[in-house]
Amino acid sequence: MLEAFAISTLTVAVAEMGDKTQLLAIILAARFRQPWAVIAGIFTATILNHALAAMLGALIARMVPDGWLHYLLAAGFFATAIWALVPDKPDDGPVGVGKWGAFLATTIAFFVVEMGDKTQIATVALAARFDSVVAVTMGTTAGMMLANAPAVIFADKLLRVLPMKLLRFVAAAIFAALGVGALLA
Repeated sequence: MLEAFAISTLTVAVAEMGDKTQLLAIILAARFRQPWAVIAGIFTATILNHALAAMLGALIARMVPDGWLHYLLAAGFFATAIWALVPDKPDDGPVGVGKWGAFLATTIAFFVVEMGDKTQIATVALAARFDSVVAVTMGTTAGMMLANAPAVIFADKLLRVLPMKLLRFVAAAIFAALGVGALLA
């Protein structure tokens, strides 16, 4: 069980570096300016997503025709690209005012964007290899947190170097390219 946890943690932490979900973590941190709510949302989404991947990944892949899966993933990427272009209004303060705004938005966005991602696919493969849903889910979640929590905590420092407008356009371009890639796959 320790081997499954350790290998799952390392695999996902390395795979997540520079991934679209890490970029999403930075955007969410900048948008909401509530790092602990964003981190909690990432954790919740990852636990849910990777537990489902570990338990049902092979079943889902068999049930959804390839053509439909590509369209669903492309639609999600295009929607995220459009959302990334929407700037915050300077006088609004942090978005998601209220106790659950940043947490729920992060949980939903992260869960959806993680669908079909390389770390989700790695979770399916690791669960099959180690036959330990709990250890793999815990390990892949730990790997996601190792990669994304620092990105959220240090997002303000990153944004001092990178203007938010540029980051929004880069993010939108990446998500749009992923949408095109999903359609072409």
